[in-house]
Amino acid sequence: MKDDKGLYYHPDPSDHKTRVYVRESAGGIEFRLWRLDRPEVWERHEWLAYGVVCAAAAMYKERKSGADPLSFYDCKVAQALLKAEARHAEGR
Repeated sequence: MKDDKGLYYHPDPSDHKTRVYVRESAGGIEFRLWRLDRPEVWERHEWLAYGVVCAAAAMYKERKSGADPLSFYDCKVAQALLKAEARHAEGR
């Protein structure tokens, strides 16, 4: 899906209040979280490179605390969105 902020998906299909935006930057994928009920999330948090997400996931696994970042930031979904957008831009 796409809006004025860019391409996004819902990490939990039943929760349309939460979106994860995706973009390509310097050959990599970046993510940014948005929540309808918490606009400060978008304002306070910048774009995250996938490597940063993976590092946070490793910390989560060690500590077994908090939410697993990989449950929100899905590289395969992001790649599929970016590929579909590129095809659309090419007119296919």
